Formats: sequence, structure tokens, C-alpha cells
Amino acid sequence: MKITETIHALKHRFQIRVSPELKVDRFVYSYIVFGKEGVYLVDGGVLDSEEAIYDSIVRRGRSVADIKALFLTHSHPDHVGSVKPIKARSGCNVYAHAAEKEWIEDVQKQFSERPVPGFNTLVAGSARVDQVVGDGDRIELEKDITLKVIYTPGHSAGSVSYLFENEGVLISGDCVLLPGQLPIYDNVKEGAASVAKLRRIPNVRVLLSAWDEPREGAAVGEKMDQSSTYLEKIYQTIHAIRDVRNLDRVELCKRMVAVLGLPADAVNPLVIRSLHLNAQAAG
Repeated sequence: MKITETIHALKHRFQIRVSPELKVDRFVYSYIVFGKEGVYLVDGGVLDSEEAIYDSIVRRGRSVADIKALFLTHSHPDHVGSVKPIKARSGCNVYAHAAEKEWIEDVQKQFSERPVPGFNTLVAGSARVDQVVGDGDRIELEKDITLKVIYTPGHSAGSVSYLFENEGVLISGDCVLLPGQLPIYDNVKEGAASVAKLRRIPNVRVLLSAWDEPREGAAVGEKMDQSSTYLEKIYQTIHAIRDVRNLDRVELCKRMVAVLGLPADAVNPLVIRSLHLNAQAAG
């Protein structure tokens, strides 16, 4: 999907096997930036997403060898799944925040600490991070293509967003959570602060969220405002459960899912973990 002359979006569909009986359909976006001197990626999707990325690059008359850099918004499987083969084939440099580095370079450690169902079907393996990025960094990819790093924790400790200043395009990873989407957050309160931070950025023409369709114009602010309201509702609902320490994780998740009006399959290990972490902080 062409976003601008330079930036193209790819939608990767996949499934998370929550149990032998239940699979959850998901999708995630990754992005290709076509420069005159090279090709640059933001996020890599799940395992095997690299083939769609390669195909898109070749259809534009470019080569996989043209990939110079891969910028990661964070370390979760649907963003780093294909990093290992992309890096091995292209020789590109991988960029990520310091707080995400360990889980990218040791994916089995990530799985032991955050056991996503079907993890090994989503991730090709570990990959070295060549460059750590931090809040406010400006990286000139080439003439007229500058990327600004914006630290947006909440979904994970080292989540970042990337702003292409020349084009007014903001890639927000999983930061902008919309009503009805799964509340998978390490810290919902930090997540709300990160959305507010993005909302204050002037002249954003296009919002590219990993879990949502591309948004332009007035819809950019509207989606951020909806996200802020939803995250506040999640936080306030968790905070209101005073007996949280007397609830096991599954019962807490069932109660929260009911209050938030989410479907029954939202009671899954990822959401259970997220709500438990935030309940401990709010309790």
C-alpha cells in the first residue's frame, strides 16, 4: 500500500494459537521506505513476512541487497519475527531502543519472560542490534529522508515511534491502542502518557499504527484521542478493583474483559499477563 512516494505499508496476517482449540486471527503492519540511495524498513512482521517484503522491494525495481537499515519499534514477535533472515540476507543494520535490545538478541529469554502462545512459530530467531536509539535522536537516512525517534513506553519498556519529519508521517508501533483492541500493555498509565506525547507533535499528516489501518488528516488526532480515552478507561477500571490481590489472574482478566466489552477470546495469556501487571501497579 502506497502511503507516500517514499513510504509503503505492508499488512501481514497471522494467527496466534492460544490453545489447541483456539486460534486468534491477527494482523500487523510493517513499512518500507524507498530512498534514492537505499531501502529502509520499519518493523519486520512475523516469521515469513520477509518474503512479502522482498517481493514488494523487487516489484519496485530494487534489490534486497539495497536494504540498509531495519528500525524496530519494539521487540515483540509480530515486529521482530523476520529480522534474523532479513539481516542475514541483506546485511542491514538493526536499530532499537536499549530496553528492547536483550529480548531481540535473545528471543528465548523473551519467551521465558513473556510466553506468547506459539512464539516459535512467529519468530525466526535472535538477531544482533547494531545501533541503540533514544528519545529525540534524528537519523538522516539520506538527503531529504530524516527519521526522528520518539520514546513511547507503555506497551513495552522500550517502545519507540518514528517520525518522518519531511513528510509528516508518524509510525507509532503498538502505542496507539484503539477501543476494542486487546489491552496488551506493560504499563497502561505510561502508555496513555505516550499517546498524549504523540498528540502534541505538530504537523502529523499520516498516522501509521501497527494494529490499525493508515489514518490521514483529521483522523490522526481523532484516533489518538480515542486511544487516550480507552487507555484511561482500562487504567481506571483496573484501579477500581480493590480486591485485586484476592483474584487469580484468569478471574481478573475475565472481569476486565467483561467491563471493557471485549470478546471472550480476549481472555488469553497475553491479556492476562498485561492486566495482572497493571493491577499490581494500581492495587
